[in-house]
Amino acid sequence: MNLHKRTIGKISIILVFLFLSLLSCNLSCPSISGQELDKIGELIFMNEGGGKVENLTAWNEGEGFASLGIGHFIWFPKGKEFRFFETFPVVVEYMKERGAELPEWMEEMQSFDLPWYTREEFFEQFHSEKMESLRRFLQDTIPLQTQFMAERLRASLPKILETAPEESRKHIKTQYYRVVNSPMGMYVLIDYVNFKGEGTSKSERYNGKGWGLLQVLQNMKGEEAGHAALGEFAKSAEFVLVRRVSNSPPERGLKRWIPGWKNRLSTYTNQTLLARDSSPAQSTNDKSPPDYESILTVLRDMVCTYY
Repeated sequence: MNLHKRTIGKISIILVFLFLSLLSCNLSCPSISGQELDKIGELIFMNEGGGKVENLTAWNEGEGFASLGIGHFIWFPKGKEFRFFETFPVVVEYMKERGAELPEWMEEMQSFDLPWYTREEFFEQFHSEKMESLRRFLQDTIPLQTQFMAERLRASLPKILETAPEESRKHIKTQYYRVVNSPMGMYVLIDYVNFKGEGTSKSERYNGKGWGLLQVLQNMKGEEAGHAALGEFAKSAEFVLVRRVSNSPPERGLKRWIPGWKNRLSTYTNQTLLARDSSPAQSTNDKSPPDYESILTVLRDMVCTYY
C-alpha cells in the first residue's frame, strides 16, 4: 500500500514520540495487560459506536470526513484537509506492520484517501461489497486498534510536557499520575486521548484554546488519587469541551454534541456507574446501549497494573 506524504509524515511523528517515551526514564509508563486492553477496547467501542458493527463505518452529519473503527479514527477524502489529526491512515499502517491483512482494494490504492468523496456517496455505498469488507476488516482488528490507542497514550505525556510551559509541567505530571493510579484510570486516559487528542496541536484550537488531554490536565486541581481524581478529570474535561463550543464558529453547530459528550464523561466516575447499576429499570429501558449490564461489569472489574 502506498501512503501519501502527509501520512508518512504523521507516522514518523507517532514513532518519534513512542521513542521519546522510552527514553524518558523519569516518566513511569503505565503497564496494562492484554485482557485489560480488550476490556478498554470494548468500552471505547460502546462510547463511539454503541458496540454495533455497522457503526464501525460512520460519517457524522456536518463533518467532511468518515470516522472508522472502534475509535472512530478519521479518514479524509482525496484533496481535503482539516484542522484535525487524520488518524485512520496511521492506524492502518500500524496494524499492517503487525500482520493485519487489508482488503484487496485497500492494498491496491495508489493514494490512501477515503474512496467516498461525500457523506451522501458514503451512505449510498453503505452496503456495497467494498464497505462490507472494510467493516469485516475493522471488526477483525479490534484488538490491534485498542493496542494502537494504548500506545498513543504512552507517547502522550512526553509530548504534552514538551508542549506545555515549563512552569506547569510538574502540575501536569501530578494530575496525569493521579488519574493513572485510580481505578479505571487507564480507561479514562486512553478514551479521552482517542476522543479529543493530546491537545498539543496548534491547529486544534479555537481562539487559542485547545480541548485535549493537555488542557484537561492543566485545568485540574488537587493531589489525591481515586474517585477524587476521576471526578476532577471529568469536571475539567467538561469545562474545556464547553469552552471549545463557546469559542467555535457558530456555523459548525458544535453545541449539539454537548449532551453526548457529557454522557461519555459520566463513564469516568465510579459513583455514576454505581448509581446506574443500582437501578435495574434504567439498565433495561429502550434508550440503553446494547449489552449494557456486561459493560457495567467490565467497568466494575477493571483493574490496571503499573511498573
